[in-house]
Amino acid sequence: MVQARTEKEFAVLGLGEVLLRLSPPNKERILAGEVFEKRAGGSELNVVSGISLLGLRTGIVTKLPDNEIGKYIKNRIRFSGVSDDYIIYDSGKNARLGIYYYESGAAPRKPTVVYDRANSSFTSLALAEIPADVYSKTAVFHFSGITMALGANIREALREMIANFKANGTLISFDVNFRATLWSEAEARAEILKILPQVDILFVSEETLRKMFGRTGTVDAMMKEFAAEFGCKLIATTQRQVLSPTRHTWNSLIYSREEDRYYQEEPYPEIEVVDRIGSGDAYLAGVLFGLLKFGAIQPALEFGNAMAAIKNTIPGDMPVSDFHEIRKVITDHQSHNSSELNR
Repeated sequence: MVQARTEKEFAVLGLGEVLLRLSPPNKERILAGEVFEKRAGGSELNVVSGISLLGLRTGIVTKLPDNEIGKYIKNRIRFSGVSDDYIIYDSGKNARLGIYYYESGAAPRKPTVVYDRANSSFTSLALAEIPADVYSKTAVFHFSGITMALGANIREALREMIANFKANGTLISFDVNFRATLWSEAEARAEILKILPQVDILFVSEETLRKMFGRTGTVDAMMKEFAAEFGCKLIATTQRQVLSPTRHTWNSLIYSREEDRYYQEEPYPEIEVVDRIGSGDAYLAGVLFGLLKFGAIQPALEFGNAMAAIKNTIPGDMPVSDFHEIRKVITDHQSHNSSELNR
């Protein structure tokens, strides 16, 4: 069992790149529209901001350009309640923030993502730039495969960070989050296998278990096998059934190696999807919050599923739900409450 830890300054610290997201409004096409809405986003930031909104203190380790775009991102980080204590600023002449463009879909047209993130300030991050006191400050250190994909220097720094955090009794949380546009399955598998024995809490999709890691059998069996092989305390996988770009059913499954037990609940059926980006990160936020707040897996599962379900209905990458909203969503889901309004 992953126990709640309250003695650390932070519940969770994440390491990852923060991006500028540009999206045409009103389901417009990128190739046809004239206007973009700007938002902040990034896998690890989405996770720690969700945990912060639920009530635990979090921070982000990242590197931003020291310019007006960087200041915009810093302000969004602060607005979400995430500490900026470990933000590093790049004042070099080539400093830049990574960008991605997101076009929402409508059946049969699928959503589209276009990246423009090469040579961003974050990719120049060096271990020596990160203050040494960070390693004793948090109960959980979280990162994703997206961060690992951004370069050999990032992976080298990350491996050192993991070792330093582990030496201070920190739990390591890792989301495989494979992106084929960033690296190949073969490269991802080789690099991820190096760090998996250090991971306590693993988030991995069924598709990744089958395709990247070549596992076979039921998802239950694959999760149990993975936990036994690499020593992960918990493994969680999300289960999204895409009925159309705007209708999804959501559920997840968590396996506890210590208990040799699976956790699941009834799915959230036919969610009305406004923006699916960040919903997986919102799930991670709910699970990590539940583990740290309650020291139990069932409420972690419930908070994760509820956070993901609600995030699907909200524009932008980052979640905006607090503890009371998510608690009510869980209660309504379990009681099958279908009231039309909150009043």
